[in-house]
Amino acid sequence: MDQTQKWPARLWIVRHGESAGNVARDRAQQAQAHSIDYQTRDADVPLSCLGERQSDALGRWFADLPEDQRPDVFLCSPYVRARQTMNRVLQQCGVECDRVIYDERLREREFGIFDGLTRLGVEHRFPDQARALTLIGKFYHRPPGGESWCDVILRLRSVIDTITREYRGDRVLIVAHQVTVLCFRYLFEQMSEAQILEIDRQKDVANCAITGYTFDPSCGHTGKLALERYNFVAPLIAAGEPVTTEPDVPVGPR
Repeated sequence: MDQTQKWPARLWIVRHGESAGNVARDRAQQAQAHSIDYQTRDADVPLSCLGERQSDALGRWFADLPEDQRPDVFLCSPYVRARQTMNRVLQQCGVECDRVIYDERLREREFGIFDGLTRLGVEHRFPDQARALTLIGKFYHRPPGGESWCDVILRLRSVIDTITREYRGDRVLIVAHQVTVLCFRYLFEQMSEAQILEIDRQKDVANCAITGYTFDPSCGHTGKLALERYNFVAPLIAAGEPVTTEPDVPVGPR
């Protein structure tokens, strides 16, 4: 292997399967409620029954790859819905779940005082913060006690440092969250705020959708990861499972 090559050979970033929180949020939005009726902390929200089936379908897709093309490094958010997604994928692949590395830097964006609220709820309870969010935008706005997208990006920069230091030439699978997927794209593809928010505006990252990169030695002086696919949901469609895109959290203006 070229000693100047620092990247994995392949990298897949997957949003977790549909969660019970996604379902509760969708119900709250349809009812135009101010809060989401789900009484557990965000880190403990499990997959829905559909999310379990989506995760199994994703696992079968990975299992059908030739053995020398399947992931061999497994990084995961410690949140329950991400852990369950990863475990079900590995069960389909016949891989021991104790090989997973859980990394708190891959966790969901933290929402502080916005946690558990719909957009209507934020506007009703925290009108000053709602105006600030509209003015500043979610890329830079940090709700009290929470994180902006920039805060998520900051911790993901150190994840990338770990990946390039420890997993050069490997095939890495990451299971995390919607904002995490988008922020990784921002970093790997050296985007601007406007570019990543336009991608976010076009369509939500689907549950169990794959964002895939392949190392391209022809890019730059020493090569880099090149986007192969984004929001890839063919494994779910092939399995006859519905594709779901409910956001995990209160969303900023698009």
